Amino acid sequence: MRGCCRWFWNYSLNLCQQTYKDTGKGLSRGAIQGLLPSLKKEYTWLKSAYSQSLQVVALNLSTAYKNFFDKRAGFPSFKSKHGRQSVSYPQNVKVGDSFIKLPIVGEVHCRIHRPLEGTIKTVTISQNTDGKYYASISVDRGQETPESDASGKAIGLDVGLNDFCVTSDGSKYVNPKHLKKHSRNLKRKQQKLNQKQKGSNTRQKAKKLVAKVHSKIKRVREDFRNLLSRKIVDENQVIAVENLNIKGMVCNHYLAKAISDAGWGMFGTMLKYKAQILGKVYIEVDRFFPSSKTCNNCLHKVSSMPLNLRHWDCPKCHSRNDRDVNAAKNIRDEALRILALEVLLPMDGM
Repeated sequence: MRGCCRWFWNYSLNLCQQTYKDTGKGLSRGAIQGLLPSLKKEYTWLKSAYSQSLQVVALNLSTAYKNFFDKRAGFPSFKSKHGRQSVSYPQNVKVGDSFIKLPIVGEVHCRIHRPLEGTIKTVTISQNTDGKYYASISVDRGQETPESDASGKAIGLDVGLNDFCVTSDGSKYVNPKHLKKHSRNLKRKQQKLNQKQKGSNTRQKAKKLVAKVHSKIKRVREDFRNLLSRKIVDENQVIAVENLNIKGMVCNHYLAKAISDAGWGMFGTMLKYKAQILGKVYIEVDRFFPSSKTCNNCLHKVSSMPLNLRHWDCPKCHSRNDRDVNAAKNIRDEALRILALEVLLPMDGM
């Protein structure tokens, strides 16, 4: 099944690129889906795949092109059979207490993460490089997204490498540094992989062991960010963060691995969508706002602030400031100022 979907993706992507070179125009979703009847006659093994899953491939490819032109993602790439595999079922899927019934495949035993509430829309089955299968289920709960309301407790967040997140309330959440914790195990398994002969079965087994370590790191990293983002969103109405240029920050090869392991970008994404679902406000403050250099007590701005200086005394009001807590407070106050301006400007226009 997944092999048919992967082949159709690569075939369609190659045809889109070739059509663009020849005519200067691409192929629409309908044109790609219209290829299927003739392709099934030429390649009879495509009939073994669920027809709706092949239709979804055309939808995903057109969406990938749209995201590329809207500058939300890179150019669509070809899929390899050696990487992560996935197949989507847009309908005719039944989920039980301990099984999922898929078209053509039938019932498959699984562990349900939590009870499903609502109508099942799409089920995506994916196989990671460690060999494990996962089902991602999209459910329509029939609830409208509430309007954002800024009336309530506001909190500012300042992310870092030693402390993953520092709040304006003074709470500090230590960076778990998952990659560093598993680096010894990862290094050992990678060394064993390098010792295996290319193309041998033992090399494939060693490669799978390396993939299992990477999968473990990914899961614990996502679990930490999910739990922390849920806690922050549930306890606050306005969540303010700094709009960091993470892509530019990882150019520093001394800190690139640590910054990538922290995953600030995905943490912000989790905060954003969880806040939107609950009708809360997620706001980003400009990255050039001097949150660390400005004293939150008297708003005095110092000229420079070296990274190794974690506490500093304000030369104007002589208050002792924790660098990260002070920055989080300034981010919170700047976000509230922006929200207040957004309320006042429409009134001025009237």
